Amino acid sequence: MLKVSIIGATGYAGAELLSILHRHPQADVVHITSESHTGKNISEIYPHLRDIYDMKLESLSEIEQIGADSDFVFIALPHGHAMAVGKKLEKLSTRIIDLGADYRFDDTNIYEEWYSVQHTHKNAPRVYGLAEIYREDIRTAKIIGNAGCFTTASILALAPLVRHHLIESDSIIVDAKSGVSGAGRSLKQGNHFPELYDNFKAYNVAKHRHTPEIEQVLSDLSNEPVIINFTPHLVPMSRGILSTCYAKIKDMRVAGTIEAAFQKMYGNEKFIRLLGAGGYPETKYVRGSNYCDIAWHIDERTQRVIVLSAIDNLVKGAAGQAVQNFNIAAGFEEATALDVVPLYP
Repeated sequence: MLKVSIIGATGYAGAELLSILHRHPQADVVHITSESHTGKNISEIYPHLRDIYDMKLESLSEIEQIGADSDFVFIALPHGHAMAVGKKLEKLSTRIIDLGADYRFDDTNIYEEWYSVQHTHKNAPRVYGLAEIYREDIRTAKIIGNAGCFTTASILALAPLVRHHLIESDSIIVDAKSGVSGAGRSLKQGNHFPELYDNFKAYNVAKHRHTPEIEQVLSDLSNEPVIINFTPHLVPMSRGILSTCYAKIKDMRVAGTIEAAFQKMYGNEKFIRLLGAGGYPETKYVRGSNYCDIAWHIDERTQRVIVLSAIDNLVKGAAGQAVQNFNIAAGFEEATALDVVPLYP
C-alpha cells in the first residue's frame, strides 16, 4: 500500500482522482489540499463523495510535511503553481505526478513563451506522462508531467503516422472539440450556462497552449520538426474530447500501410481501442473511462488521411492518465483502478 496525496483536490481533475483512487487497492489517500476551502470536509464541496471520503482539506503551507508523509503526490493545480511544490519536495524521495503544464516541456523556454510564466524549476528531472509513448521513462521518473487533454487525443491519433513517416510533417491540422469541464471549475463568463448552452465556438485560434506540447511529442517521434495548426472548440457538454486530425499522405501507394502502423503501435494497448478504417469514435462511448477510441479515413481525392479520436477529458485526459502513470511508476498492473466500463447512456 502506497501513501498518496492530492494537491488541489477541489478542482474537477482532483475530484476525478479521488473517485479513481477510491477503488485502487494499493493506494491510500492520506492528504488532500485546497487553498480556497482549507478546513472544510471534501464532501462539503463534492456531496457525491459523502460517506466515501471523510477528510479535511489541508493547506499547501504544510507541503513539506505532506510530502514527507507521501510516496506519491498528485498536483492538480493550474499552471505556474506546481514548480514551487516540486522545488520544496526535490530533496525527498516523494515522486510527483503533475496534472498541469509545468513539467511537460523539455525546453522551458517554450513553456515561458506560451504560458507567460517564468519557469523556476528548470533543471528538475522529469518525463512526459503519456504512457503509450513514454512508458519506459515513466517507470523510474521522479517527476511526471501528465499529458494534457487535447494533446492526449491529438498525439495518440497522429503518433503512428509520424513515427512511420507516412504523412508530410508540415501538413497537419488538428480540429478538436472539448466539453466545458476542460476549462476548470472556476467561474468564467464564457462558461456561464446562458453563454454556453445551444452554442458552439472556437477559441484561442493559432495560439492555444497545447500546440507546442503536441509539436514536441510528434517531433520526438518523427526525428524532425513537426509544425501543426491546432484549433480548439468548446461544445455544450460537460465531458469529452473529439479530435479530428488531417494530414497529407506522403505517398498514396503506401496508404494501405496506415492500418498496419496503428496496429503495430497500439495493437496491444489496453486503453486504445482501434475502430479501424471508416470508423467513427464518439465521446459518449468513452465517457467516464480511460479509453481512447481511434479511427481513420483516407480521402483519395485530396490525398489526405483524417484520423478521429475520442477521450474523456477528465479521465484519459487528466486523472485517469495520472493514475495510469502512477501504476507504471509504482510497478502495479497498469489498468489497476482503471478497468471500468464507460458510462452509457
